[in-house]
Amino acid sequence: MFRTSRLAAAVAVGAAAMLALSACSGGATDSGDDAGVAAVTEGKLTIATGEPAYAPWVLDDAPENGEGFESAVAYAVADQMGYDKSDVEWVRTSFDAAIAPGPKDFDLNIQQFSVSEDRAKAVDFSTPYYTTTQAVVAAGGTDAAKAKSIADLKDAVIGVASGTTSLTVAEDVIAPSQDLQVFNSVDDAVAALQNGTIDALVTDLPGAFYVRDAQLDDGVIVGQLDSAKGGDDFAFVLPKDSSLTADVSKAVDALRENGTLDDLTAKWIADQGAPVLK
Repeated sequence: MFRTSRLAAAVAVGAAAMLALSACSGGATDSGDDAGVAAVTEGKLTIATGEPAYAPWVLDDAPENGEGFESAVAYAVADQMGYDKSDVEWVRTSFDAAIAPGPKDFDLNIQQFSVSEDRAKAVDFSTPYYTTTQAVVAAGGTDAAKAKSIADLKDAVIGVASGTTSLTVAEDVIAPSQDLQVFNSVDDAVAALQNGTIDALVTDLPGAFYVRDAQLDDGVIVGQLDSAKGGDDFAFVLPKDSSLTADVSKAVDALRENGTLDDLTAKWIADQGAPVLK
């Protein structure tokens, strides 16, 4: 079990206090504190997500139900770490507050955080539990929305945002017969989709769910594009120098190796309206 004991936390606090006193008195100091930032509540695993939390990441805005990709991943990690489901406590945070410097009220946070060097200055990241793919979104009732394969999209007018991975992947995987329509932003591409200027757009899968559910009245995710190019890695965020970072990463790695992450991706993403197009 990877839980942090009350004794370990107390020892860490005591050691930190001794170091501070030593520094004030001008004596030599030992700069290390191997224990790191302790868990919020000893014996519990406090996990945060956004408010609201959207499908397919969390269903019904209720992470405690274990339904939705990130909710299911969180409980799988907790189990791998030795926590019962009843030992998991959920809190809510905004995205920006979670990655800002400073104390946290969570042990780990899961809400589609992509790993970056800049963010890693303020928080810890686990190893990634998901790498994003690119996806095709179309307006309902159109020929593009009915596509079942890459071949079905060859003659579609497809929009992408400039300077994005979406452009490269659309060119390589779909290779449409008509030139890609390039827009300044995804929002501009969505507007073109809404007014019928384009038949479909390509964007990252998390963005595709947002476009479908929040920006289009009858949007359809046609499917994911099978490409390993340029995907963002999603990982758990933890407080900077958390004592749990290594154990969370170990749990994520184990779930990747035993196929659990692939199974959860298929169940909660591919089977929820985002099949992989061939």
